[in-house]
Amino acid sequence: MLISLCVIALNEENALKGLFEKIEKQTYPKSDTQVVLVNNCSRDGTKRLMLDFAARNKDYNSVKVVDCKVGNQAGAWNVAIINSCGDVIIRLDAHSSIPSDFLSENARCIESGEYVCGGGRPARAMEETPWQLTLLAAEESLFGSSFAVYRRESDKKRYVDSVFHGAYRREVFAKVGGFNEQLGRTEDNEMHYRIRSAGYRICCDPRIRSYQYIRSSLPRMMKQKFGNGLWVALTLGVCPGCISLFHFAPLALVCALILSVIFCAFGFFVPLIALAALYLIFDVIITAGAFTNGKGRPQFLLLPLIFPLLHISYGIGSLIGLIKMPFWRGGARRKSGEGIELVKNKLRSETGDCE
Repeated sequence: MLISLCVIALNEENALKGLFEKIEKQTYPKSDTQVVLVNNCSRDGTKRLMLDFAARNKDYNSVKVVDCKVGNQAGAWNVAIINSCGDVIIRLDAHSSIPSDFLSENARCIESGEYVCGGGRPARAMEETPWQLTLLAAEESLFGSSFAVYRRESDKKRYVDSVFHGAYRREVFAKVGGFNEQLGRTEDNEMHYRIRSAGYRICCDPRIRSYQYIRSSLPRMMKQKFGNGLWVALTLGVCPGCISLFHFAPLALVCALILSVIFCAFGFFVPLIALAALYLIFDVIITAGAFTNGKGRPQFLLLPLIFPLLHISYGIGSLIGLIKMPFWRGGARRKSGEGIELVKNKLRSETGDCE
């Protein structure tokens, strides 16, 4: 079975070296592996590293280095899919790490009869400094992340709404098309919604593992959360069914905070005090939980300050997204099908042979 391992990168020079080392150590036969590397408008040494990887790895079925001019993730993933020729297409973020059996375990799961699969994807710190480990604790907690199964180590095989670093039989993309290029951070949610609507199940297998590196600073993490919140809100205008109410918990916090401040302006301080007290209770409980797994550090005492910064950043992003959504939705709906249909038509018309 030929696997196309696809990686897209935008200014990921610092992350790619480590990822390429992990790819080269895969136990799955290189003769049955195609590597597709998409340079997504990078301004650093990303493309040079990709070309170096291709030059020193002649024993793969093939290695393709291609450019994407679109600039967003969805467009780059569509370029990767169009340039792939494997029976199975695997999506792998540049800011990630994989164990040596990653490809083999995905191949095993697909060969067992699954059409889409993935596994747990816990977070990691790029460097194990006290500060990055504190940010990691914030990201790993339910207060800083989510209840999604794929964000943590999976303990048993189950069927889920979404996976990270997913593996897809080629026919899945031929049937449902590519990623919606009008979407930013939520292109995978929308894709998986269409995949489930087409009758496919998404398998989360505990033997499949991969890891995602967190942002290395608090400002970068806050910027990431703001973008996540913004695109969750905008996606409501295109695919309401692929967004859950849980995604809007930070927005509810921000709205409650705004209303409480307005009440304070009229002399009613009870709503703000009640909101602060309730949030503080959860804040302290989740922080205490970070110390119970044996990895607690003194710096974790900063978590009660970090959590509200992340939540408010996400919530403000969602609020701005909701304000922009009515004006953005019309153009997005007119253009959203272009990338989807391009991939669908390409995969339906090709032979699938690597040249």
